[in-house]
Amino acid sequence: MTANASADAQLVRAIGTRQLTLSIINVTIASSIFLMPATVAERLGAAAPIAYLVCATLMTLIALCFAAAGSRVSLTGGLYAYIDTAFGGFAGFLGGYLYSVTACLSVASVATAFAGTAGVLSPVFSGGLGRAVLLAALFAALAAVNVRGIKPGIRLVEAITAAKLIPLLLLVVAGVWSLNLDFLRMTLPSVSQVGQASIVLLFAFVGVEVALTPSGEIRDPARTVPRSILSALAVATSIYLAVQTVAQGTLGPELPLYKEAPLVETASRLFGSGARLMFLVGMAVSIFGYIAGDMLGTPRALFALARDGVLPASLVRVHPRYRTPALAIVLYAAVVAALAISSSFERLVVMANVSALLLYLMCVAASYRLQQRDVRMAGTPFNLPGGMLIQLLAAAGIVWLLSQATHEEWRIEAYVLGVAIAYYLLKRFLRSSSADAVSPAQGR
Repeated sequence: MTANASADAQLVRAIGTRQLTLSIINVTIASSIFLMPATVAERLGAAAPIAYLVCATLMTLIALCFAAAGSRVSLTGGLYAYIDTAFGGFAGFLGGYLYSVTACLSVASVATAFAGTAGVLSPVFSGGLGRAVLLAALFAALAAVNVRGIKPGIRLVEAITAAKLIPLLLLVVAGVWSLNLDFLRMTLPSVSQVGQASIVLLFAFVGVEVALTPSGEIRDPARTVPRSILSALAVATSIYLAVQTVAQGTLGPELPLYKEAPLVETASRLFGSGARLMFLVGMAVSIFGYIAGDMLGTPRALFALARDGVLPASLVRVHPRYRTPALAIVLYAAVVAALAISSSFERLVVMANVSALLLYLMCVAASYRLQQRDVRMAGTPFNLPGGMLIQLLAAAGIVWLLSQATHEEWRIEAYVLGVAIAYYLLKRFLRSSSADAVSPAQGR
């Protein structure tokens, strides 16, 4: 048994198809669904559904590659584990780094949004000490739940997913009978307009990688991963299209004017002013769900990086009673809480989509490499239909979206990658120096 498999063997495989599907839905349908309708409408107007279909098509191609890779690699770490198993070395490190940094900054920013929403609901949390206490308590509670076992963590995610979908479904059911069809008449946009809208909208579809990180705790991953990814993506896309249609059909050309809370305004028009509170609470629950899902997944990436010698070995320790990567969970909660309390990370979070697309491109390549080498860790793998066609189409779509990023976004991304390369080279230098120091002593 390899060291990687030995470390993962200490974990409990408690995540089935239902749990993983709901977990993916939870981290995908997060705060963005409450904000994106206005942002996309500003760029495309009534033609906004085209951008949703473009993103959904691309994410389906990417998700098929995830499914193929996940059915072959059952190690904890998700996309990082797929890339590391396929290529090893610097590619594996870079995949883990991109995932961890992006997740950390994104969830810190989302946590800040959670505190802001709580501040609207209660002035106690609007700033200063109250805000800091709320964020510290939030991450302390989530860390405690996840340390006590994968089952309590996944049950929490299941409950939150159901709770966040209720107001969205109510909005769709009520709104479909009140649509102004004139507001839905569209003018076909240019390819460039669709691309610029899609690279922003993609954030609403990002999140699969978070739910796949605890791969070492998924039952029968060769069957569970493909079914869960495709089912969750179908549900999320259907909800997104329905919500966008209702918002557009209710607010029409006014929709881009309500960037801060377009669905709150839509609900107010449909149900009256009392619905404002319901959707503010729904938004808070949705954001909390994303944070809870991230706390379930991302600490496992730290565990995987420590398992492979990238981070300190202490993070690979598993709680003797609960069999969870307890230290990784607690450390991640502390770091993200400190970031959320002390700063705002909007500028770096803009890079989340570029980082995610680079990570996705690496995983698409990894799915081909794993298939080429016929890696099998979890039974009969899921083979992509059409040979390399899906992988080539996914890669082409990713490159096209990356071409829509601005120079500023690429400049910041270059800094992020520069830090990663410097850390990797420093670690290799220190390891080489240590080996050189040991060799003469052994010779004597």
